[in-house]
Amino acid sequence: MRPLATQTIVPAQEDRAYFHRVFAWMGTGLFVTGLVAYLIGRSSRALHFLFESHPGVLVVCLIVELVLVAVLVGLVKHMSLFETAGTFLAYAALNGLTISFIFAVYTTGSIYSTFLVTGAMFGALALWGYVTNADLTKWGSFLFMALVGQLVGLVVNLIWFNEKLYWVTTATGVLIFSAYTAYDVQKLKQYDVAGVDETVAKKDAIVGALALYLDFVNLFLYLIRILGRRK
Repeated sequence: MRPLATQTIVPAQEDRAYFHRVFAWMGTGLFVTGLVAYLIGRSSRALHFLFESHPGVLVVCLIVELVLVAVLVGLVKHMSLFETAGTFLAYAALNGLTISFIFAVYTTGSIYSTFLVTGAMFGALALWGYVTNADLTKWGSFLFMALVGQLVGLVVNLIWFNEKLYWVTTATGVLIFSAYTAYDVQKLKQYDVAGVDETVAKKDAIVGALALYLDFVNLFLYLIRILGRRK
């Protein structure tokens, strides 16, 4: 790892190639997720099967998603490039299945408009995280604790639904994943491409894409609570 190179906005050629890979994989993951969510979300039969008649299937999918993330992050060094890419795309597809409910809850127009708003926010935050002279890596412990608190709040609200808590977790969710976007981009900027095997760099780019993908999707899911128009 090298020191933060926040003194310059223009990255070296190797760094540009690495960032291109990261964002290309992130975009591919979002496309797969969006396509799967759209196809399932437009089918009332599929939605009924997943969310009403066979909710156990959804629970299994959520567990498999967690396993895939753990495998991708923890075992990437022992995986081939093909296995790394396949794991990431499988996760993106499963995530599309689990969030397909948004098409049953919100109007299609508000889903698209929220996606555009999320994209604009994400781009601005990513750019700030890349060019700022502030060391955002110091946020790591705080963001992790905030995320744990957020998860606790979500679980509590599932058991005991409270409208105020719902909106509190919505607001904090937007703030947490906005901060994580800038934080993760700056962490990716620290990646030292020089001297790294090309295959390793490509696999690491997929793992980096996973971090940004998670930031984007979670930011979108919280924003749609605010901006989405219910059917």
